[in-house]
Amino acid sequence: MTTEIRVPTLGESVTEATIGKWFKKPGDTVKADEPLVELETDKVTVEVPAPAAGVLAEIIAKDGDTVGVGALLGSIGAGSGAAAAAAAAPAPAPAAAAPAPAPAAAAASGANGPAVGRIAAESGVDPSGVAGSGKDGRVTKGDMLAAIAAGAAAAPAAAPVAVRAPSVPTDAVREERVKMTKLRQTIARRLKDAQNTAAMLTTFNDVDMSAVMSLRAQFKDAFEKKHGTKLGFMGFFTKAVIAALKDLPAVNAEIDGQDLVYKNYYNIGIAVGTEKGLVVPVVRDADQLSVAEIEKAIAGFGRKARDGKLGIEDMQGGTFTITNGGIYGSLMSTPILNAPQSGILGMHRIEERPVAIKGQVVIRPMMYLALSYDHRIVDGREAVTFLVRVKETLEDPARLVLDL
Repeated sequence: MTTEIRVPTLGESVTEATIGKWFKKPGDTVKADEPLVELETDKVTVEVPAPAAGVLAEIIAKDGDTVGVGALLGSIGAGSGAAAAAAAAPAPAPAAAAPAPAPAAAAASGANGPAVGRIAAESGVDPSGVAGSGKDGRVTKGDMLAAIAAGAAAAPAAAPVAVRAPSVPTDAVREERVKMTKLRQTIARRLKDAQNTAAMLTTFNDVDMSAVMSLRAQFKDAFEKKHGTKLGFMGFFTKAVIAALKDLPAVNAEIDGQDLVYKNYYNIGIAVGTEKGLVVPVVRDADQLSVAEIEKAIAGFGRKARDGKLGIEDMQGGTFTITNGGIYGSLMSTPILNAPQSGILGMHRIEERPVAIKGQVVIRPMMYLALSYDHRIVDGREAVTFLVRVKETLEDPARLVLDL
């Protein structure tokens, strides 16, 4: 008796994955719930556990293959050791066992809703080739109608066309070509879609970090002793951002077709760099959390990101994003929006600079702040005011206590 290994449900809006690597080979003994294969989705890496104990009898989906939800990955046979697998080997797998590839358009339209699926079927426009403006990047009915009006191609989305000129032979032998991971492909696509879809603009300001640094130096030991986590800067920035979002709700909103969706909750995404690419776990309802709770949540996400344990649920539902290029030494940058959000705050390195205060030149620890925003929904006045609010709160943290 054999047990099938299939692709599990991968989460909201995720319809396919790429085989990263198998942890076992045919003939190996496996235990129930032991990780068998790693799947790379466009959001996270997922390990598929063994559905039963036995012997890995067959691997159908090889490393690098793209598979849909429910696709057959392989099978587990009864027994233990290589002998049991060898006994099972002569029986060829029936042809019907090979998973039929699901059409990309059908998968995409199913994830985006029945209206999108109906329009896709009638028009031939593939939703996967349309930039989505809905929640979590979903394609809306308005997106499809706009694509049809613009003459979007009716053929299924093709793989990116290579435009790179061929290398001369002496250079070619010193090059290494590596297939992009699913996560890296999605990062590239979503960042480019954000540029193509949003009217993106960036405004800058700088902030004197003296007050926050003094507060942190004064209480960091007592804070860590009581709460079991270090007192960093991100808790202060998250609280300052939330205070500004409450004053400027457009920055916490998004466009859905012809509608503006104002969100009366504050799920703050914190961009985290990993070896496989940038991920953005979300601190949900951050306005209801203390600085200590925010710091604990961020530290937990950091550990999970380093260990490759972030789940899809950890990265859904963000309303605004904070990214800190300063930890890598960045002095100034223009962050790209995390669609469909309308704003992202870029933090940078702190450096001592001369500034004029009340007619005197003094040396202060200064940080440049950058707010990239979607000008379709956020006016320049609102963007500048938002950044000023963040600056004022950080330069006088007592505002957080007094709700000013």
